[in-house]
Amino acid sequence: MDAMIPIGEAAPDISLPDLVGRPHRLSHFRRRVVVINFWSAECPHAARADEEIHKLCCEWGDQVVWVSIASNANESLDILRTVAAERALPLVLLDRNHQAADLFGAITTPHLFVLDSQGILRYQGALDDVTFRQKVPTRYYLAEAVAAVLAGRQPDPAQTPPYGCTIVRY
Repeated sequence: MDAMIPIGEAAPDISLPDLVGRPHRLSHFRRRVVVINFWSAECPHAARADEEIHKLCCEWGDQVVWVSIASNANESLDILRTVAAERALPLVLLDRNHQAADLFGAITTPHLFVLDSQGILRYQGALDDVTFRQKVPTRYYLAEAVAAVLAGRQPDPAQTPPYGCTIVRY
């Protein structure tokens, strides 16, 4: 599935509940760069991404907000809460009907999207260039994309193929 939102277009102002039911809108994060991570509690690729994004957040500080979106139909609220707490994730939103995953065209966990401070989609795709055959990254796409956006530039590449576990939609 390709991104439903073209690079350079505004992301929809979706509203999703967090793990305790409080609603959050993407527009609440305007004036900061937003990293949206379609996330899974059970995917090893998502676990690796969580570790890497935590490291990056230390560098980015308050300029960037990290939002994880849980869209897998097979993951219970208890599992999501437990794993999110273990990994110290700042914000996990529930996407039980795949509203956000469908709007963004998310297909894997992780599948990352970077919005600029005005809510414009600037990057979508993989964390880095790790694949089944390439186990060690040589390019860090997310880090490069956020650095470009913070500097007022368009990331290059602006889109990469996501790599991870397929989002479970049944």
